[in-house]
Amino acid sequence: MTATIRELGSPGDLGWVVMTNGEVYAREYGWDATYEALVAGIVGAYATDHDPARERGWIAEVDGARAGAVFCMADDESTARLRLLLVDPRFRGHGVGAALVEQCVGFSREAGYRRMVLWTNSVLGSARRIYEAAGFGLTSERRHHSFGHDLVGQDWTLEPLV
Repeated sequence: MTATIRELGSPGDLGWVVMTNGEVYAREYGWDATYEALVAGIVGAYATDHDPARERGWIAEVDGARAGAVFCMADDESTARLRLLLVDPRFRGHGVGAALVEQCVGFSREAGYRRMVLWTNSVLGSARRIYEAAGFGLTSERRHHSFGHDLVGQDWTLEPLV
């Protein structure tokens, strides 16, 4: 199973990202609709106000089916933020997540960012392993109550990018 990565922009891509995030995280972690609302806000902001030279989104496809997504968004002039990494459960274990992160990191370098950051939760073990393999390091953790659950949020950093 080989994934192809393309820039986000086909009809339905944005809706698929929101819907699939909501469905997957509700089914796998019991997260409530506030998570889907968070994703909808991030995707909506990207769709209406992103700088294509410094911010991008990608969709992974396997045999024409959407298999995953990731976004690179500006945190500030020198810092990119990896957002919303998602791999549809049907396509996990085949390198889709790693390929998406590699695409995102590579774009960040080309766009001139000096570091990349991301926020995740400790329960997302597979994603954390992908981030570690890509060179990200855990920089902080803090407990929070979000999406209907007590969670441990984590900040990760990849520096330097250049």
